[in-house]
Amino acid sequence: MLRPRVGGPASPSRPGALPVRRRGRAAGIGALGAAVLVLVGACSDAGTGTDEAQAPAEPGLEQFYGQELTWGPCADYAPTTEDQPAYADPELDCTRVTVPQDYAEPGGETMQIALLRKKATGDRIGSLFTDPGGPGASGTSFMAGQASSWAANGLGDRFDLIGFDPRGTGASVPLIECLTDQENDEDRAKVFADPSPEGVAAAEAHSRQFAERCTERTGADVLANVGTRDVAKDMDILRAVVGDEQLTYAGFSYGTELGTAYAEAFPQNVRALLLDGAVDPTQTTIESTVKQNAGFQLAFDNFAKDCTTRENCPLGTDPAQATAAFQAIMQPLIDEPVPAGDGRMLSFNDAQTGVSQALYVSQLWPALQQGISQVANGNGDFLMQLADLYHRRDAQGEYSNMLQAFQAITCVNQPALTEPAEALELATQADEAAPFRSTGRGPVGARDACAFWPAPPTSEPHTPQVDGLPPVVVVSVTGDPATPYQAGVDLAGQLGGSLISVNGEQHTASLQGDPCVDRLAIDYLVNLTVPEEGAECTLMPS
Repeated sequence: MLRPRVGGPASPSRPGALPVRRRGRAAGIGALGAAVLVLVGACSDAGTGTDEAQAPAEPGLEQFYGQELTWGPCADYAPTTEDQPAYADPELDCTRVTVPQDYAEPGGETMQIALLRKKATGDRIGSLFTDPGGPGASGTSFMAGQASSWAANGLGDRFDLIGFDPRGTGASVPLIECLTDQENDEDRAKVFADPSPEGVAAAEAHSRQFAERCTERTGADVLANVGTRDVAKDMDILRAVVGDEQLTYAGFSYGTELGTAYAEAFPQNVRALLLDGAVDPTQTTIESTVKQNAGFQLAFDNFAKDCTTRENCPLGTDPAQATAAFQAIMQPLIDEPVPAGDGRMLSFNDAQTGVSQALYVSQLWPALQQGISQVANGNGDFLMQLADLYHRRDAQGEYSNMLQAFQAITCVNQPALTEPAEALELATQADEAAPFRSTGRGPVGARDACAFWPAPPTSEPHTPQVDGLPPVVVVSVTGDPATPYQAGVDLAGQLGGSLISVNGEQHTASLQGDPCVDRLAIDYLVNLTVPEEGAECTLMPS
């Protein structure tokens, strides 16, 4: 789940910025048809590993690497009410692992990282850790939903399947908290489309307010330590306390950023890394945002080519005019939102968010056509449902903290654009890269919440140094809108890894049921068989 900073609807934290998800396909489609809680007391089995597995990476961390785990039922770990049925599966068990809040002060405050596990049913190799993306997405929720299908594809025979909630997210403690449910609703309705100095000032005041709320409700000390650098160190503790000498890991979208960070910090502890939907660590904020906006424009153009061949396409019959037709439908929402059921109104922001949610996978194109047609006829119901799905708002109006965590993690993962000229440059380039998202009123060069964040970044663009890293595998989809294909090509080169090129129109592809991609991915994870050079798959229609 990656949200471009500009070029679309406003998020709570980024005026003029469209939330876009770095996530796997299954979560998005399935949702159309993830609480701070005490440690589970019911005793299952204690996880202990070998002395080698539990050796601390740095002095002072012995108590964390040597801790024993108490596993028990998962029911109380569900991050949202909608997650509860999946967490009730008796074949799943859960626990929390203690990690230092600040690795520079291991004797200070601590955090609790939530883990969810489905134990191996056959000849066990070890554990398979996963991260679904974000940043901010719940890994326990992801695995609760995927465990049965991954067990059926053979991974469950050989691995304990483990999802974890990175610090500040899901069922981990403490949570990143910035907005109330009411504030979330209010922020989604706001549109910062005025490029004048007064409009920019209003947008920046909104960004500053979000940063202040996060600081007040979460704490600057917590916000300073939720970045990828720290989660990678947590992952090594998780690896050790479940008893694995080396890490086997599948990371999707932002999860590839986590996998890369782990490879840099602990190359000697890697058994296998499957990285799908790559984030290129060398790209600057401006580069990555503009490239992603271009990726979504490509996805929109491909959707439009399909739509204009179908009956009653709201974009007409000429693909070359589709962006202009779409703008004519969407831009009036800036001043005149349309009804969306239950007394709610579909804003320009939510409409664009709903559209981008549907652009993640081509299977949703018919539904997207329907949603745009509804808006053209004054009805925002369907796009509001898609926007709610993206924002993780349930039927009771309650939100998960996923997007708030996204913002907080992003702000410590990369340098902020603190100069107004930089913000304007980004807004201008993004508007040019994705005209279907344009307000039609010119780029708003407002600095986002990261410019007002209480903690400095802990990472910056760089070429990863991974001496001693064993072979890794990167998967990249040619029509991936959120993490464009070339980033996967580049990451494979940077890590000295192998690339699986996938012809398709969706975000990420592995372990989702396609026989070609899954065969290569599972053979690598289980047998460490690296795909042949030039490995290529074409996604089967579903």
